[in-house]
Amino acid sequence: MKKVSFAEFGGPDVLRLIDAEEPHAGPGRIRIAVRAAGVNPVDWRIREGQVLKAHPIELPAGVGLDAAGVVDEVGESVEGVEVGDHVFGEGSSTYAEFAVLSAWARMPEGLTFEEAAGYPSVVETALRVIREVGVRPGQTMLVSGAAGGVGSAVLQIAHDRGIAVIGTAGAANQDYLRSLGARATTYGEGWVERVRHLGDVDAALDLAGSGVIRELVELTGDPKKVISIADLGAPELGVRFSGAAGSVPDALAEAADLIARGRLHIPVERSYTLAEAAAAHVDSQAGHTRGRRVVVV
Repeated sequence: MKKVSFAEFGGPDVLRLIDAEEPHAGPGRIRIAVRAAGVNPVDWRIREGQVLKAHPIELPAGVGLDAAGVVDEVGESVEGVEVGDHVFGEGSSTYAEFAVLSAWARMPEGLTFEEAAGYPSVVETALRVIREVGVRPGQTMLVSGAAGGVGSAVLQIAHDRGIAVIGTAGAANQDYLRSLGARATTYGEGWVERVRHLGDVDAALDLAGSGVIRELVELTGDPKKVISIADLGAPELGVRFSGAAGSVPDALAEAADLIARGRLHIPVERSYTLAEAAAAHVDSQAGHTRGRRVVVV
C-alpha cells in the first residue's frame, strides 16, 4: 500500500510517499480503507519532533491521526461495527491507503468522507479546552485564532451551550466568524482595545500560538482562565498548555450528535493527494485556515 512516512525529524521536505506493508487490526481495533485523512497541526509538530512526550514514536514513522473510511477488518473483542461500515475516527499513520483506528464512530448521514475526516481530533480538542477553561453558559469566552478547525468547532459548541464568544481572525474571515455566532474582530495593532469594546471576557483560548498569551491574561485577569493549545511557552506565564487528549470515543459520539442535529459543520477549505502531503503541512503551518484541510486517498 501507499503511505506517507518520514525517517528523520525536520521540515515538510522529510515526508516521503512510500510502499509499505499493510497494517492489521489487533484486539480492540478496526482497520479501514482510508478515503480521507485530517490534516492537523499536531501532525507537523510530531514531524518536527516537538510533541514527542504526548506522541512517542520510532523512526521511520507514518503521519496522521484522523481518518474516515470503510471498515475492512474488525479486531478481537470489537462489537457494534462490521466490515463495510462507514466510520470516522482516530488512529495512527492515517495518511495511507489503510489505517488502524483505536477510536471511531459511524459517519452521520449526509457527511462525505472528506468532511468526516476533519472532525475527530478537532472536536475532541474543542470539547476538552472548553471544559478545561471552565467557561459556563451565560459567560463570554475570547477565542484567538477562531477561524481554523478547532476554532470553528469551539464557536459552534459554545453557541450550542449558551456561551457567548468573541473571536479574532484575519480580515477575510470576519463574516465567517459572525456566521458561527461570534462577535468578531481582527488581529493586529489595537486588537486588545477592540476586544474590550466588544465586551468583558470571562475566559480565553489561544488556538493559534501567535504570541498573545500576555494579552489574554490581561483581558481575563487571571492566567488560570486561559488555555493554549499552540504556544509551548504558555506555562512560563502561568497558562496551561493543553496537549493530552481526553476520551476520543466520547468526543466522536458528541460530534456525531451535534452534526446530526445540524449544530456543527466544519467546511473543508482544501483537499490534497497523498503525494501532496508536504504541501498540506506547509499550508497548515502558515495558518489562516477557514475550517479544515484533508488528504484524500
